[in-house]
Amino acid sequence: MRAFPGARIVLAATHVGEPTRDGRVVEVRGEDGGPPYVVEWSDGHTGLLFPGPGSVLHVSEKHEDGEPPADGGPGKPSPAGEGVPAVPVAGAPEVGGSGAEHPGHVREWTVRISIYESGDDTHAQAVLLGDSPQHLKAEGDSHRAPDDPVVPEIGDEVAAGRALRHLAERLLVTADDDIAAVTGEEAHVRRS
Repeated sequence: MRAFPGARIVLAATHVGEPTRDGRVVEVRGEDGGPPYVVEWSDGHTGLLFPGPGSVLHVSEKHEDGEPPADGGPGKPSPAGEGVPAVPVAGAPEVGGSGAEHPGHVREWTVRISIYESGDDTHAQAVLLGDSPQHLKAEGDSHRAPDDPVVPEIGDEVAAGRALRHLAERLLVTADDDIAAVTGEEAHVRRS
């Protein structure tokens, strides 16, 4: 793992139901961008981080010019998409319709699903991780009937599917709220 001062770092939750943790790398103490890192967390605390295997979900990357992405400074994460370099995407439609080439912006979002099974019950939590400082989270559950055969994968699929369905609805509600905030009018994004 490599990071640089100013990079945004997102850590996985240690238990199901706990939120992820995000912050900004203030200092790199290892060689060649390696750990440990001094991180200013979004809750205002600063601490030394030496991440273990699988604990880091996301580290922002440097721009094509080798510089870290711009951010709002200490404790002020970048808004979604800001500071992300324009990257042409093969097969992507042109933006603007003027005939001039306009490269699109590529953003990568990750959905992390944590599944916990206990007896006949399965609980899943889906968390959407992106460039935004706030992560959307949703949950889903399943229960195996006493007469059903024990097939854990089915409970996982049902609980994860329900969590993803709830996450999709939360994302659309967030879009409704964002549109209303920008336009000053009530918005309702079509659900299909």
